[in-house]
Amino acid sequence: MSGPEFHAPAVIHSEDPDAAGSSNLSPIEINSKDFGLLIIPKRLRHVPGKAFHFGLFMNISFGLGCTFVVANLYYCQPLLSRQLVRISIDLLKQVHIVQLSISFGVTYSEVSSPRIPTLIQAGYCIGLLFISPLGDLVRRRQLIMLLVFATSCLTVGLAVTKDLRVFETLSFLLGILNVTPQILLPFAADLAPPECRAAAVSVVQSGLMLGILLARVIAGVIGNFTSWRVVYYAAIGVQSVVLCGVYWIIPDYPAKNRELSYYNILHSMAGFAVTEPKLIQAALINIASMACWSNFWVTLTFLLGGPPYHYSTLVIGLFGLLGMLGIFTGPFVGRIIDRLVPWYATLIATLCLLVLQAIETAAGGTSIAAVVIFCFGLDAFRQAQTVSLSTAIFSISIAARSRLNAVLTLSLFVGQVMGTSVGTKVFIEHGWRSASAVSMAWYGWQLVVLFLRGPNCDRYTWFGYQGGLVARKDRAPKERTGDSASCAVTPIQSNRVIPTDSNVIGLESTEKKKSEGLGETCENV
Repeated sequence: MSGPEFHAPAVIHSEDPDAAGSSNLSPIEINSKDFGLLIIPKRLRHVPGKAFHFGLFMNISFGLGCTFVVANLYYCQPLLSRQLVRISIDLLKQVHIVQLSISFGVTYSEVSSPRIPTLIQAGYCIGLLFISPLGDLVRRRQLIMLLVFATSCLTVGLAVTKDLRVFETLSFLLGILNVTPQILLPFAADLAPPECRAAAVSVVQSGLMLGILLARVIAGVIGNFTSWRVVYYAAIGVQSVVLCGVYWIIPDYPAKNRELSYYNILHSMAGFAVTEPKLIQAALINIASMACWSNFWVTLTFLLGGPPYHYSTLVIGLFGLLGMLGIFTGPFVGRIIDRLVPWYATLIATLCLLVLQAIETAAGGTSIAAVVIFCFGLDAFRQAQTVSLSTAIFSISIAARSRLNAVLTLSLFVGQVMGTSVGTKVFIEHGWRSASAVSMAWYGWQLVVLFLRGPNCDRYTWFGYQGGLVARKDRAPKERTGDSASCAVTPIQSNRVIPTDSNVIGLESTEKKKSEGLGETCENV
């Protein structure tokens, strides 16, 4: 499918996020090689004025790419962690010897400390801050290829090294460079038609969550039957497959924001974090939601390992499969979210989570059925909430989706730390019901934050219900819901990102083309 030719700026796809730079840019020549060396398959080359078809195959490929790449961050956890069985409210008994202490010739305490997982997560935060915003500045196909190649090389080092300090250093670097999923997520939002954006994002988000769960399961199983190095050797093979997939599947589009420097990109991201009401609202909700999620899954082992259940670690681990089933509902929920203003999807998901949390608080310590229902519902509605928040912030600015996504993802880490630390402390000191009640309070906080700002407010409206309470996206005021109002980003002026009128006009016209010319891809997604 194609539309009329655009002379300035060049159209990267029917929504034209790459046109969100300067309106004075000359037409872009078709790029035929990656890095000036590797020939780009013809079907993946960007042709100005021609929309790229984002169908089911590419959407699933993005999701699987996230699954296999994000797994790199979590392989080490079942290999390093002490497998614990609950003995009493104050005592945990160690029942497993860590393989890595033998391989590296160090004491058990040196390996069993949380230092390596902490280094990986710290590196990931750095990557989110300084690498993922590059998705708004450089060609994403080449960026993704470089990142996957780099993480593959680092995985080789992890598999063969015999020095603990080298292993720790490589783990830290792996965390920094393993941000490919945070490039793919906003990329999918750019590629998908507006009426299918939530469905497309939900597929990629489901792949991301699936990778987190699968990595722990697979690494734990392999580690129990053979050397821990086999886990990383397998990861090398998986990364190689992903790299080939990137070459043959990921389309090539011009760089966005070509008039901005790297410093401007980082500066503008900081500006978004303090000047965008919708982003701040989403981040505050995300922090509390992730705290609830972490609180439950961290304390679940304590609950099921103690009275009245006394389950083994194997049985407790199977409860993670219920969460995995909840994740698979994401793509179906995404199609529903596409019909609603994202605010309402967030409201419904949060209310459902609050009801489920009430059930868990009332009966989680006496009825295993309540725990089973909550395990499934928590991941299902948490997924719906995440997709609706992502869809909402992606509507703020087409040209800044990578930076917006980085800010939202960083809020997850704050919530994770808060939920893990507070939840564990409250559980140990006051029991499961008190820990569950803390999560109920956090869900109440999410509703308060959500109700402070209505569904159809203007971009820079902080409080109130400007724009009314229209729930259906196709009936909401176009200038207020975001897609047609997505703005280009110019250099920061007084720490605020100002839209460029000429670019908004161009983006509106291409958005209209997308709705007319790519509508059928919604059924495919």
